[in-house]
Amino acid sequence: MNWQVVAERTVAALGYQLVDCERGPRGLLRVYIDRIAGQRYETADGEFVTVDDCERVTRQLQYVLEVEGCAYERLEVSSPGLDRPLKGPADYRRFAGQEVDVTLKLPFQGRRKYRGALQAEGQGWRLVYSEGKAEQALDFSLEEVREARLVPVVNFKGRAHAVRPLEAPAAAAIEEVDGGHRQ
Repeated sequence: MNWQVVAERTVAALGYQLVDCERGPRGLLRVYIDRIAGQRYETADGEFVTVDDCERVTRQLQYVLEVEGCAYERLEVSSPGLDRPLKGPADYRRFAGQEVDVTLKLPFQGRRKYRGALQAEGQGWRLVYSEGKAEQALDFSLEEVREARLVPVVNFKGRAHAVRPLEAPAAAAIEEVDGGHRQ
């Protein structure tokens, strides 16, 4: 049996979404999984894939791949990352309203790459983006897309330990160590 079919069945049976899978050099199998909101294994982490999720899928895949006789040397299971690819209509629906990067197969108005907010538009999709001061929209179908990825959102404002300014006694100790010379 095809290892990709085995991976898809196994990942789905565990309650995860198979985002992508690929065969790498020297027998490497890479499997990218994602959580589905409301599915089992829901934790305080919400929809983010954890190390425990990857371990759970790895153990089950190793067993099933061996039983099915699928040849491989190494297996890597991971999350799709912050810049998760959008692979099909279900992904586009799930991430509607989010900011995405879209690369078209053919150029439109002299360019292929666009970044903007993804919206459902009738039977197709719309990307609302800013061009200077004006907001514009690009309507497209999935057949026109070479690649689409979420734009990573990283929030450092929620850090538990803020950087404190250097206190006066500590600053004096630094001056004594370097002989009072500042560089």
